[in-house]
Amino acid sequence: MAWTISFFSSKVEQETLTLPKGILASFLRVVELIEEFGPTIGRPHTAPLGGGLFEIRAKGREGISRSVFCTLKRQEIVVLITVIKKGNTIPARHMDTARKRMKEVQDND
Repeated sequence: MAWTISFFSSKVEQETLTLPKGILASFLRVVELIEEFGPTIGRPHTAPLGGGLFEIRAKGREGISRSVFCTLKRQEIVVLITVIKKGNTIPARHMDTARKRMKEVQDND
């Protein structure tokens, strides 16, 4: 059974789909792999962040982005937040937002 990908909100979808074109191409390639093989395809495409959160690792000439996601029971991943990475880690405030959104999504599942 194939995996499906959705976004926490239309705002998150818009933020993701307006990434610079090189980064977006990388993101879309990883999404295709996830749809076929599942979210645990591993580095350099995805990585666990702990606590039920994972990241899609997209890289282009313009830089690096991370899309934090969680999984749901029916083979679905939900992209919770997408950020352009400027340092070695995703900023704590973005991770806090992702954790809150994950709880909301899982409570409604």
